[in-house]
Amino acid sequence: MNSKNCALITGASSGIGLELAKIHARQGGDLILVARSEDKLQQLKQQLEEQYSISVVTIVEDLSQNGAASRVFSQTQAMGLVIDVLINNAGFGGHGLFHTRNLDTEEAMMQVNMRALTSLTHIYLQGMVERRRGRILNVSSTASFVPGPLLAVYCATKAYVTSFSQAIAEEVAVYDITVTALCPGPVKTGFIEAADLTGVAIFDRSKSAKSVAECGYKAMMRGDLVVFNETKLKLLFNWVVPFLPRKLVLKSSRKAMEKS
Repeated sequence: MNSKNCALITGASSGIGLELAKIHARQGGDLILVARSEDKLQQLKQQLEEQYSISVVTIVEDLSQNGAASRVFSQTQAMGLVIDVLINNAGFGGHGLFHTRNLDTEEAMMQVNMRALTSLTHIYLQGMVERRRGRILNVSSTASFVPGPLLAVYCATKAYVTSFSQAIAEEVAVYDITVTALCPGPVKTGFIEAADLTGVAIFDRSKSAKSVAECGYKAMMRGDLVVFNETKLKLLFNWVVPFLPRKLVLKSSRKAMEKS
């Protein structure tokens, strides 16, 4: 890889991550794709290299496992790869009452959504600061703006992502590094089925992964702090929800997540 526009994308085998990989490839940027599915990664690698004449490296790794971020870094370091763009997209959720859900699953969710994201950001920021350039896109959610009954841990992890992203964006701005939090509403991906959200009415109005990825990529390139994929969501979470009584927000949030 000789490109000065190399992006590492986690959760790259499907959904928003896959669409972000396609967008970056169209821009002529090389890619490092990280996911658990080797078959899907290899198919995507072949497709993107043939279509866009770029270089793609695949790394098979489960970010829910301890030390996964360090193993990803070790592989990129061994290959002498320089990461100009870091896209932390990997994440998952889960529906149900917190006390009835499997604790191991909740802890794995925290590992992927927060800890792996934090570790990868910390590791790759070192080089970005040295080079005084870089872009980071953290895929968060509108769920980060309200506590989420029936999605308690997921919403809490995304609140962390949105807060963390803004804080470090301020810290590294002096080095010409930007950090963007992408906060979409419901998206048509495998997330809905995997998180047991089928039957939750709000997800019937999900936007396409492609449109969300395009929104996030453009925002990253502009250096935006926080971006929503719909204007009405921006208005709702910036100008309506903060002024409502907390108990009303909680009741409304729970109702939105209940199954029909």
